[in-house]
Amino acid sequence: MNMVSCHDAQEELQEFQEGSRELEAELEAQLGQAEHRIRDLQSENQRLKSEVDTLKEKLEQQYMQSYKQISMLEDDLVQTRGIKEQLHKYVRELEQANDDLERAKRATITSLEDFEQRLNQAIERNAFLESELDEKESLLVSVQRLKDEARDLRQELAVRERTSDVARMSAPSSPTLDIDKTDSAVQASLSLPATPVGKNMEHPFIASKALTNGCGNSPLTPSARISALNIVGDLLRKVGVKCHVNT
Repeated sequence: MNMVSCHDAQEELQEFQEGSRELEAELEAQLGQAEHRIRDLQSENQRLKSEVDTLKEKLEQQYMQSYKQISMLEDDLVQTRGIKEQLHKYVRELEQANDDLERAKRATITSLEDFEQRLNQAIERNAFLESELDEKESLLVSVQRLKDEARDLRQELAVRERTSDVARMSAPSSPTLDIDKTDSAVQASLSLPATPVGKNMEHPFIASKALTNGCGNSPLTPSARISALNIVGDLLRKVGVKCHVNT
């Protein structure tokens, strides 16, 4: 009985040992597979770490490039805003300058119209002065003619006075003759046309003709010529005063 039990125990021990060896071999095989799997996973992990590091570097580079681009874009934006503000300011200045030019243009047009008006007035005044100058020249010619006529009248009067003195000395004077001469002189003086100052100034030729032909077509007596000379003297003085005032 003991022998059988020992024999069974040995068989069980052998079976247990064989099972243990098989289990050990199987475990060693699984361990080898596990180690191989671990090595594969480690290599894969290392590879993934390398890829992660590469991606991190690329990401950092991309981030740095993006940051630089963003900084450049921000700088460009600031510069663009500054240029925009300068352009707005320049546009406002141009509008202000345009308004100033418009006002200056209107003022220039107004000044030009005023200048044209004053120029036209000056031209009219110049034409009027030229006409007055022509009239003055005609008056000077008339004055010179009157002076010449007055000189001739004075010479003729001197000759008549010398002739009358000689006749008076050769023959006795007659009261009736003197009265007739006085009447004729008065009539000659009264027959001279009245010539106001303004009319004499405007029509010197009429005045001279009236002086030379005062008594119609009959020759003047010495008294009438004296009166005519006095009138001519007055006219000469008045014409001289007007010429002096015009100059």
